[in-house]
Amino acid sequence: QVQLAESRGGLVQPGGSLRVSCTATGVTQDLYAIGWFRLAPGKEREGVSCISGYDRSTAYGEAVKGRFTISRDNAKNTVYLQMHNLQPEDTAVYYCAADFTIRTGCYLESHTWGSWGQGTQVTVSS
Repeated sequence: QVQLAESRGGLVQPGGSLRVSCTATGVTQDLYAIGWFRLAPGKEREGVSCISGYDRSTAYGEAVKGRFTISRDNAKNTVYLQMHNLQPEDTAVYYCAADFTIRTGCYLESHTWGSWGQGTQVTVSS
């Protein structure tokens, strides 16, 4: 059974940086996409970024383009989300999920994301 676990988030001042990771266990191959999503109080779930397993193509939500970078280390079954210039509106619980239905590309709006992690809190505040 595939399980995803996010690393601990944290409290960051506006303009600061933070890296979170998502590690998969129970996987037997690395041709799956990993996506990051976030959920803030009173808001709908938002797609943050995703990366494919085969060609490592990436996608970003409009709110984070130019500030966040996603990468993956297949040897460690781990995907990283590097966040720069964090702002209070980035405050949310961040979740990672996997999509085993596609090989190339990744699509944040897809309905095939699953194996959700428990989430990690990222708070941006002075």
